[in-house]
Amino acid sequence: MISGTIAGVSALGMAAVLTGCGLSSGSDDVTLRLVAADYGDSSANSSQKYWDKLVEAYEKEHPGVTVDVTVYSWNDVDAKVKAMVDAGKAPDMAQIGAYADYAAADQLYRVSDLLSIPVEADFVPQLANAGEVRGVGYGMPFASSTRLLFYNKTLFAKAGITPPTTWAELAEDAKALKDEGVKYPYALPLGSEEAQAETLQWLLSGGGGYTQTVSAYSIDSTENVETFDWLKNDLVGKGLTGPVAPGKLNRATAFAAFAAGDVGMLNGHPSLMKAAESKGVKFGMVPMPGVAGPSKVSMGVADWMTAFKQNGHADEVGDFLDFVYDEKNVLDFSREYDLLPVTNSASLVMGSADEDADLKPFLDELVLSETYPVGRTSWAKVSAEIKKRIGQAVTENGDPAAVLSALQTTATTLDDGSGG
Repeated sequence: MISGTIAGVSALGMAAVLTGCGLSSGSDDVTLRLVAADYGDSSANSSQKYWDKLVEAYEKEHPGVTVDVTVYSWNDVDAKVKAMVDAGKAPDMAQIGAYADYAAADQLYRVSDLLSIPVEADFVPQLANAGEVRGVGYGMPFASSTRLLFYNKTLFAKAGITPPTTWAELAEDAKALKDEGVKYPYALPLGSEEAQAETLQWLLSGGGGYTQTVSAYSIDSTENVETFDWLKNDLVGKGLTGPVAPGKLNRATAFAAFAAGDVGMLNGHPSLMKAAESKGVKFGMVPMPGVAGPSKVSMGVADWMTAFKQNGHADEVGDFLDFVYDEKNVLDFSREYDLLPVTNSASLVMGSADEDADLKPFLDELVLSETYPVGRTSWAKVSAEIKKRIGQAVTENGDPAAVLSALQTTATTLDDGSGG
């Protein structure tokens, strides 16, 4: 889930083409139901307003089609859609956080059965691939985000240090910040809110990850154990992560502390920029440090658009989604919510537009990103276990190898081999 905490986009300026493809009207009128997630943080910028405007424009050109959109908060949307599906009343489309279970149950249209070829080909490759189960696309990326290392420029200047490019430099900077009395030299949120994200960012920077092969999890790989050994011994064990134990520190709390000027460094996504700016914090952003230099792979996150087969309407759904992924609409959504386009065409525009300069560093990371293994039906449960247990790996008496091994055993047991 990218949500108001943490991606989205579009196709090739196809409005002119779409307006001429007039779907049936009259006795063949169709109503499409879309359930979507809310990316806004107030009623003023609710996603309902975005969808109402987009639907109004679409319906004006397609008098035979009505699109009924219901927006729920990220706390509720996945459960709402599941309840609808379980009750035999699936929506035509759902813009949600995961798709693999529905794909495994053969409840979703294939992406290739819906979108026009130019639109489907326009998705950012890493995100399109993440929407596949066994090589077949079922999830259409809708919103995306990446992470960068944020640092407090004022605190860095006071400590006389420069942004780190390696783990060793990060630890040295954290030590200098601690000596200056900084409350959280490096904020390491491994609490239950979003530990799977901070964990993946670190695993990737150490040359590992959750799935280093397509066919299976690799949570307890040598690289991953070495990463958590370093975190435990060289960062947490030396008191460089602040007064709250990483396993009890949630992302929202860490972000709030950064905006309050109490954090020297932490991994963050675009929404942190506005929060910090609103509190007058001067900050910089650099790629995540790695063992011997900046990490070659960043963590990417995506949310998904899905289309259910229950009601039919494949032609109408596909035509509407072609419009949704039009370049202008993708850019409007991405700019409204400080997210990254999921299409190449919108990414090219954003990468060169002055108004999007603050998002460009995140956009640059997207092409180097790796997402969660969302194509595996086991991922939701594996993610929940990581959130629950990974913080134990860096406690004083924690054993990183044992914790990662236990998580690997759990993941293997849960996994049904349906990886993408």
